Amino acid sequence: MAMLKLPNRTKEKRTFGITSIADFGISIGELKSILDDYSEFIDFAKMGIGTAYVTPKIKEKIQLYKEYNIEPYCGGTLFEKAFFQDKIDDYLVYLKQLGIEWIEISTGVLDIPLETRIGLVEKCKQNFRVIGEVGSKDGTKEMSASEWQIEMIELIHAGCEYVIAEGRDSGTAGIYEANGKIKENLVSDVTEKVDFKKIIFEAPTTKSQMFFINQFGPNVNLGNVKLQDVLLLEAQRCGLRAETFFLEEIKWKLIL
Repeated sequence: MAMLKLPNRTKEKRTFGITSIADFGISIGELKSILDDYSEFIDFAKMGIGTAYVTPKIKEKIQLYKEYNIEPYCGGTLFEKAFFQDKIDDYLVYLKQLGIEWIEISTGVLDIPLETRIGLVEKCKQNFRVIGEVGSKDGTKEMSASEWQIEMIELIHAGCEYVIAEGRDSGTAGIYEANGKIKENLVSDVTEKVDFKKIIFEAPTTKSQMFFINQFGPNVNLGNVKLQDVLLLEAQRCGLRAETFFLEEIKWKLIL
């Protein structure tokens, strides 16, 4: 329907304006019902934490996402578990067997040195498309804006197509305070030097999603989105909510 003037949105397959949902174990039947209606609004599906490893019909779920042109990948916690047990080579074989084309390299639980992660990116990019993650799931660990910038820039330079700004599914770590408040100054400082078309901001709540949309425009990359919020998020991106009502009147940095 072309009745209204709405903000310009990137179309599939998007390289930015991405919505990455968090799948924490939805059944295949429920998932198919949602994708039948809303798949056009979803670009990535992260099978959160280590759920992929214990999902009974994981190959079927991965194939279902692919049928709807959504890129599935495993959460960074599963990568870190494999790293901790010195099973990275086995993990890469496992992903290949599942038909997964993207891999997340993170440091949410383990303190993996940046140099080690860069080496892993260079290794993995030979056979996978790589997403890096910056920030810890431990809310007591603080990183300066310059540290965030350095890690993101180095990971992108090494071969990551995107870098995730850690926020947890609860929005209480990384770019968030323990009480859920966004570290607005940190976000502003980090994006002064990092191409935010390459950053996926974890934004599990509508409040956090609206902040990033109002900060960067309708085509900001957002992750850890709940499946049930996909349509609401798209409405927010299109200026169809009070808090994002005037989006089409603003000239955004993230232009098409």
